[in-house]
Amino acid sequence: MSFDTLGELNWLAVIVATITYFALGALWYAPPVLGRPWMRAGGMEMPQEGQRPSPAIYAVPLVSSLIASIALGMIAEATGSDTLGDGIVLGLVTGVGFAATIALITATFETTKPNAMVWGAINGGYHLVGLLVAGVIVSAWR
Repeated sequence: MSFDTLGELNWLAVIVATITYFALGALWYAPPVLGRPWMRAGGMEMPQEGQRPSPAIYAVPLVSSLIASIALGMIAEATGSDTLGDGIVLGLVTGVGFAATIALITATFETTKPNAMVWGAINGGYHLVGLLVAGVIVSAWR
């Protein structure tokens, strides 16, 4: 594999995968879904009425979703993944093999969090599902 693979990517699929991964995060961490348990597990509090978060809270996950989608597209291209089944395998391998394990390793050492393993499981679960969906998009839409 080389960076020449970037020229072979379906950039529309990469952009759709990026937006999907990012939007999944907005849903996943919404207070009615997993936002409240995630905040409790991490020892965080809901922002006060009228407080606006820093723009970085949106920009960093969006850019990170783009980088992950590009990487998935490159791996899909290099491995010849071009079906729904290939995309599921790609998403599971990267989601379980990297994202979920890294989140759980990190949680193990988050000793200041009230319930670090729940916090890590929610984070790892998000990235597992996000990479699964993004892997399917960049593989099947080639």
